[in-house]
Amino acid sequence: MTATALPAPRSGVEATRPATAGRAPRSENRAGWLFATPFLALYLAFLIGPVVIGLVISLFNTTTVRAGVGSWVGLSNYADVLTNADFWASMWHSALFTLLTTPILVLLPLLFAVLVSRMSRNQWFFRLAFFAPYVVPSAAVCLIFAFMYTPETGLITNAFGWFGLTAPDFFGSTSGAWFAVVLLTVWWTFGFNFILYTAALQEISEEVYEAATLDGAGPWQQIRMITIPLLRPTIGLVLILQVLSSLKVFDQIYILLTGGPNYTTRPVIQYIFDTGFSAYRGGYAAAATMVYFVVLVVVSVAWFLVRRRSNSADA
Repeated sequence: MTATALPAPRSGVEATRPATAGRAPRSENRAGWLFATPFLALYLAFLIGPVVIGLVISLFNTTTVRAGVGSWVGLSNYADVLTNADFWASMWHSALFTLLTTPILVLLPLLFAVLVSRMSRNQWFFRLAFFAPYVVPSAAVCLIFAFMYTPETGLITNAFGWFGLTAPDFFGSTSGAWFAVVLLTVWWTFGFNFILYTAALQEISEEVYEAATLDGAGPWQQIRMITIPLLRPTIGLVLILQVLSSLKVFDQIYILLTGGPNYTTRPVIQYIFDTGFSAYRGGYAAAATMVYFVVLVVVSVAWFLVRRRSNSADA
């Protein structure tokens, strides 16, 4: 009889490999959806839901003092928003605030994060000191700075006199008001970007700096040739987060200045608030919100495309 060749035994990995290689088991998919359900429910209820409701309301003559959505007006609310000079003025105020604060809050935290990272002792103290103001509520920060901006008795007002300078009118002039709110914002939100940079700096290996030192590179050369290039992704992240955060400014301007003097600092979110809850024009305010929402989406998408093109060029 001729011996029949038996098939070679399969290895343990091949024997236990599921038939549907590369596809997660159905139980794992079910578990993933189960864990994601609470987040998805909250996302739909508090993010997607309000956007849909706002879009619907923007098409009606809704008022906040009468029940119901009101009568259908179609796109007339959007036409009113796009032709309203006050809306575009408030948009410019939000953009101006972004232009004034973004360069400072991107570069200054980077500088201090690099300096603190090179300290041999007591780094924790500076990290705590820089981040602590960020956790203070906006109302408390505004009240503190309002006291310091008080004419004749305020600390900041008197500080100008110590150097022989005349303090600006923080509440009565447009330039003084912008100075006041920018200074408050920088002090208050400085710590968030500082912590982002600090976390990124901790990911850079000390061996890289040691090798650069052995090659004769000084501190400034190490920062310019090693630290800054390796922090480029974090700088990009901080930049887009800061732009979006500044464009959505509301608290400090509303509490400290109420958009004054004479609405010359009123941002677009305060304009929406005033028209919706003071003038009771809910449909118009919803339309203004949708327009502003589109602006933020355009900024985000534009930044995403720029970053993707930059990453493709680097690759």
